[in-house]
Amino acid sequence: MLTDPDRTMARSAVLRHLDRRADGLYPGPAYDGWARTMTQAVIDHPFLAQRLREWALFRAVTLELPWQPDELLASSNWLQLKTAAGTNTEAIELLAEAGRTRRIRDTARTALDRRGSGAAPGAHGQQSSRDPRQLP
Repeated sequence: MLTDPDRTMARSAVLRHLDRRADGLYPGPAYDGWARTMTQAVIDHPFLAQRLREWALFRAVTLELPWQPDELLASSNWLQLKTAAGTNTEAIELLAEAGRTRRIRDTARTALDRRGSGAAPGAHGQQSSRDPRQLP
């Protein structure tokens, strides 16, 4: 598909496929094998490779696997917004304060308000020591 003469259409089709499959697979063990295969398929396509890396970060944040706050803050608006509407309190608190856009910060604050969030266990299984009023 990525060899289609209309490169924009080809990338768009692969992106839709990548997003749909990743969304269905990220919670389970099948994700790892699929991601390895996709990495090879998109290696020469920077945008698609970046989206695949961001799905890996989303997976880590959502499943409370190890992840780095700086990596989330450097990610695309797409990933920050998706994470701000997610389930990881530490990530949502981070994005409420330091998300790239007002929309991301507002989405995160709304998610926190809906939870009545106080300090909650962080993504790494420990109490978060970050003061949400301070930038990391």
